[in-house]
This record gives sequence, structure tokens and C-alpha cells, in this order.
Amino acid sequence: MMKQADITLTVAAKAQMQQVLQQVGKQAIRLSVREAGCSGLEYVMEDVNEAQADDWICRFDDVMLFVDAVSYEKALIGLQIDFQKDALSSAFVYRNPNKKGECGCGISFTV
Repeated sequence: MMKQADITLTVAAKAQMQQVLQQVGKQAIRLSVREAGCSGLEYVMEDVNEAQADDWICRFDDVMLFVDAVSYEKALIGLQIDFQKDALSSAFVYRNPNKKGECGCGISFTV
């Protein structure tokens, strides 16, 4: 039985993920966190074809998101992912209700 994660994507994030998956020919995005940076954790997105055994599953129309179970329970419950683009840059933006702080550059965070 698949576990449904409490994560949401904005329309912009979903569209960007669809585009990336089409470009690389993969089936899904896998989301996790890893220890890094000056604040402790950073988000990791990778394109994959299959979920790992304990992954949580999120389906968004044509986008499948697999979420690492340990990362989800540690830091990702209630996460909203957006994608923002301006004249100089573009990036996924994570609105995380579990975040207690972040480093000055905004790359890493604490829960």
C-alpha cells in the first residue's frame, strides 16, 4: 500500500517538474533532505524511474513525486514547493512549516 505524503506543489512547480521529467526521460522526482550547509539540512531533488521501498508517494496530474520516508518524517510534513523565475534566476522555493531557521544564503535550514 502506498503512503500519501502531505506535500503540495504550486502550478509553477508542477509545470517545471513536468518539463524537467520530459527533458531527461524519467518518470518521477524524488525528494529528500541531507545534512549539509551551515544550518544542517538541504533539499535534494533527483529524477528517477522508481520509488524506493519506504518512499511516500505524491501524485500531481502528470507529475509523480517520491519522498524519502526518513526525510519526510524528519523535516518535510506540510511542505509546499513553488517555482519562481525572474530576469536573473530561477529556482524551486520551499515553504516548510517545520523550518526553525536557515543560513544566510538560504540553502540550508534547521527543523
